[in-house]
Amino acid sequence: MFDRSKSRAAGAAAGAFAVLFAGLTLLDVGRAQAPASKKELFDKRCGGCHALDRDKEGPQLHGVYGRKAASVESFQYSDALKQSKIVWTDETLERWLTDTEKLVPNNDMTVRVEKPDERRAIIAYLRHDSGK
Repeated sequence: MFDRSKSRAAGAAAGAFAVLFAGLTLLDVGRAQAPASKKELFDKRCGGCHALDRDKEGPQLHGVYGRKAASVESFQYSDALKQSKIVWTDETLERWLTDTEKLVPNNDMTVRVEKPDERRAIIAYLRHDSGK
């Protein structure tokens, strides 16, 4: 014999589980979109062209904080950046990541980091990596 009350209870439990599972899945998706660390943000925003330990499309960035611009010998920089006489500090990195062309016209990097909090996090990561 078929017990409708047990069937309804099982259906309600399955429905509650489905809602709970969907909610947790959406929560995970939200977390995946927001970098959990400065390193993850660096990898997401800069890692396509830069690495800390090797040249890629852009120069290696290990120790960049406090270093003179265009000073990694293994990398070919634009003449504009070579002649800039910039030393990478919080201020110069902030200006660079905001608008590279405004800071150094005719440089080869065209990427901008629009969000101030992301710029600060990337700069903090580079500063920490440089031991500063």
